[in-house]
Amino acid sequence: MLKLKNVSFSYNDKNPVLKNINLNVKQGDHISVIGESGCGKSTLLKIIYGLFDVEGEIYRNEEQLLGPAFNLVPGHPFMKYLAQDFDLMPPLSVADNVGKYLSNMYPVKKKRRVMELLEVVEMAELKDTKAKNLSGGQQQRVALARALAKKPEIILLDEPFSHIDQFRKNNLRRRVFAYLKKENISCIVATHDSTDALSFADHTIVLKNQEIFAEAPPEELYNNPPNVYVASLFGDVNEIKLKDLKPSEKSRKKIILYPEEIKFTQNSEIKAEVRNSYFQGSTWLIEAKLSGQYIFFEHSSKLQKGRSVGLKISKELIKSRS
Repeated sequence: MLKLKNVSFSYNDKNPVLKNINLNVKQGDHISVIGESGCGKSTLLKIIYGLFDVEGEIYRNEEQLLGPAFNLVPGHPFMKYLAQDFDLMPPLSVADNVGKYLSNMYPVKKKRRVMELLEVVEMAELKDTKAKNLSGGQQQRVALARALAKKPEIILLDEPFSHIDQFRKNNLRRRVFAYLKKENISCIVATHDSTDALSFADHTIVLKNQEIFAEAPPEELYNNPPNVYVASLFGDVNEIKLKDLKPSEKSRKKIILYPEEIKFTQNSEIKAEVRNSYFQGSTWLIEAKLSGQYIFFEHSSKLQKGRSVGLKISKELIKSRS
């Protein structure tokens, strides 16, 4: 449905922000775009929406999509872009903001559509509240509902839950992404949040050094990260010398391990010294020193600083990551 072919872009004609981007999005696909700050995630969404002229080509099916040099009004009618600037009308109510671009010819249908979307973003009870009286997180939810009011083929979301309270975020994400799937709306989300990238995407793209650095289904990227940079985008990560885990190893090779993949055990040749314990709720994140290197592993309880502990890593896991 949507195809990017060798797309490159620069703000000043000197330093490229993105180069040689190739991307295919099928109808109903959910794509997450992750990477460090400044890697071009937001720029990629703006390019797709048609806000910039670029080198390369972008197609919707067989139709080439062009930028502002060819369109009097940038953007594409079949697509919606939700930026980090919500652009609501402050004097209007929540309901009026959502229904702003819906036809008034069928008021009952319009009202039903507005309420349907406000239920999705959990804002129905505030339908009569003026936008200027909302918190940042509430405005973000209203902006999301407004972007969906005229059902798009594809929606581009730039950090769509960044202002949402943590206690509400997880349920809201489930509702929103389930709604998009049900309606077969393609979605590309630029995010720093590993939950967006792992739990709700069919495919994940990693940007680095202006290019697509890695891409795969999220489960594959997480379980078999090609390097420590990719793994670190999903949370804490260790890069440990193989010889520190296998005394017989002679090479200088390193392997990538997540904290939950390193287990505490009483009896092990692998010994580390506990330096700190960090409470995470259901587990503790333990910082320890292993052969002069600081590593992290998870444990069910706090461990005393200075204690020597044994560590265990699955032989199959070591083999697969080596």
